[in-house]
Amino acid sequence: MARIAVFNQKGGVGKTTTTLNLIAALAREGFDPLAIDLDPQAHLSQICGARVNTAAESVYGFFRDSRPLMDLVRNANAGWEVIPSHLELSKVDTQFGKGPNVLNRLRIGLEREQLNGVRPVVIDCCPMLGVLSLSAIFAADRVLVPVSADFLAETGALQVEKTLNALQRVLGHPVQRRYVITRFDGRRKMSWEILERFKSHFGANLCESRISETVAIAESPFSSQDVFAHAPNSRGAADYRALFEELDSAGFFGVRRVALPEPAVAYA
Repeated sequence: MARIAVFNQKGGVGKTTTTLNLIAALAREGFDPLAIDLDPQAHLSQICGARVNTAAESVYGFFRDSRPLMDLVRNANAGWEVIPSHLELSKVDTQFGKGPNVLNRLRIGLEREQLNGVRPVVIDCCPMLGVLSLSAIFAADRVLVPVSADFLAETGALQVEKTLNALQRVLGHPVQRRYVITRFDGRRKMSWEILERFKSHFGANLCESRISETVAIAESPFSSQDVFAHAPNSRGAADYRALFEELDSAGFFGVRRVALPEPAVAYA
């Protein structure tokens, strides 16, 4: 199964919300996902009900103390598993530098503990390009980039594209990526203009599914729930369900599910 980094260098584009609802969709379809919160703000951990009292209990303990990742796994409110973050994680850049040892630590840890075998791993990155985000990209084999439908987000998305292209030379292989438009308001002419510009910039790497700006999506984190649990019949739930189905059908999660044949019925 795939390791997916949800990344954008710009904040406020729905990165953590997309991570949350993508994991929830995976869990609902029986994929048994593991979330890793690599954002020192720890918003994903908070929403999931997986806040920890000390930094050593968070993913910071993996970087600082070389604790096994499996020792740090916590149960989320919704039943799936998450490795939580902590504010102390913000010190990683200054404490460990940007050498290959620290940048490859997460990838090596996931492979050593075989956490990327039969289950997808989704990593919520911090909104800046540093050791944490680079570690996620080095560990991932897919990158999902949420971009909101506004001019500044377009500028940020183009910068992400340049960053990923530059990293391909370091990694020695193409970085598979998909861009998804979030906070889309079909009533605004600008949203449609931005959509056309994104199509021009990213072509087939732009998801056809778009995430609308809805009350359900905005409110669900405050209730510590994903949008499917908070408002299952909402437009927001439908949008994230469509995104999941699009990515799944494209093999973005590592394998394409095949529908099992109906069992044969024996008649007496």
